[in-house]
Amino acid sequence: MKLELNRIAKKPLYTIGRLFVDGEYFCDTLEDRCRDLDKEEKVMNETAIPAGTYEVIVNVSAKFKRKLPLLLNVPHFTGIRIHKGNTDKDTSGCILVGENRIPGRVINSTSYELRLTRVLEEAMVAGEKITITVK
Repeated sequence: MKLELNRIAKKPLYTIGRLFVDGEYFCDTLEDRCRDLDKEEKVMNETAIPAGTYEVIVNVSAKFKRKLPLLLNVPHFTGIRIHKGNTDKDTSGCILVGENRIPGRVINSTSYELRLTRVLEEAMVAGEKITITVK
């Protein structure tokens, strides 16, 4: 299974994107600000992950106490999840899912988190490798 995250609006405090699952639009995303980590310092809880392709698994998050997608081997980051939230204050480097109908926010994120987690978990159980390409 292939996820693709296309970052479409890189703002000073946040980043808006579009998430696709196997080529089909799934939802909007919200991340922290994109920084060029070759030229800028990573700011803890205020920096989006680098562009690239990462393996994704679903497991129980110790922090959130529920099953969530986890991106593996992200340079300069650990514990990057895809989960619900509304503003850049909810991300800490993670990818928030929802609908971007209000500038700088995503809404209706709980239903998107639940759907995405279910779809990815089903793919894992079926033995599919899951990757996300962040552009």
